[in-house]
Amino acid sequence: MRRDVFQAVADPTRRGILDILSDQPQNVNELADNFQMSRPAVSKHLRILKECGLVSTKKKGRERYCHANLDKLGEIALWVHQYRRFWNTRLDKLEALLKEDDNK
Repeated sequence: MRRDVFQAVADPTRRGILDILSDQPQNVNELADNFQMSRPAVSKHLRILKECGLVSTKKKGRERYCHANLDKLGEIALWVHQYRRFWNTRLDKLEALLKEDDNK
């Protein structure tokens, strides 16, 4: 199954993982300490984030460190931008109608 960034950020735990990793890389044990769930559960979330290209891991000695790759979030920003433009247009029309109504 092909996953995309929208699926990745749909889950609050995965958003939390990205928030933590955006500050600094962490190994899986350090990362799991931030959540009230098992290490395997955190690993499953990490697997989804890796499949989407939002997280990568690098081996350093015996530890594997997770790094955030936030460039892929640009897809979400582009998607949100089109709706921001839509709502700004709608709200501008509403404002014009309200001003017109006030002038009557």
